[in-house]
Amino acid sequence: MSDLQVEHGDGEGGAAGVLRVRIDAPATRNALTLSTVQHLHSLLAAEPSRTLLLGSTTPDNFSSGADLDADDATRAQLSDLLYSCYEQIVTRPGIVIAVVEGAAVGGGAQLSAAADLRTISAQARWRWVGPGHGLAVGAWILPDLLGRSRGLDLTLTSRWLHADEAVRAGFAARIDEAPWTRATALAEELARADPAALTRIKQIATRPGLLERLAAERGQNQAGWSGGAPSAREASRQSRLRDS
Repeated sequence: MSDLQVEHGDGEGGAAGVLRVRIDAPATRNALTLSTVQHLHSLLAAEPSRTLLLGSTTPDNFSSGADLDADDATRAQLSDLLYSCYEQIVTRPGIVIAVVEGAAVGGGAQLSAAADLRTISAQARWRWVGPGHGLAVGAWILPDLLGRSRGLDLTLTSRWLHADEAVRAGFAARIDEAPWTRATALAEELARADPAALTRIKQIATRPGLLERLAAERGQNQAGWSGGAPSAREASRQSRLRDS
């Protein structure tokens, strides 16, 4: 069962043609299950020219990443399908805006980074958790977005990137009191632009090398996935210790 809430913006209360997708699994901090990622994958493929706003129903969590309760085989499949979603986001002609109001961890941070634009609240924060699970996470894109030094700092240490630093580093343009309202306004601005020009800008921005690095990270993680992710209880305990 998918945990996505999907709303087409063709009716009252939003920019026409916009697809709003919200992760809705508050009990698991919006953990990404296989069925949820499969649903997202199909949405990205079905209407590639639509502007898509991706966020959550809970302001304290964008997504805690892949479902830690899944078995090892499912976790490996889920990880690989997420990489397919990142590629879809980067290559689809329609713009993707991530709306981040709280914590985005692992796969959640990756989805946000893959988006073309990000609207964020003061409580937004990100962690690219990988080395502790035997994975490389975020190395394909963070050096491009933030510079090699800061990108390596975040991917090697898995430390938190908080909203104020994200703005200083250029990861987001500004902090907004109402990120969903700002995202809708951006979508309305984009709707007045030439769609072909927007697509060309996205294509140029991926060169040189972004898709090659994405494929390399995906392939290496697929080959080296250890299945050594902690249990949900242990991951929660470790997170509390790190945040204390």
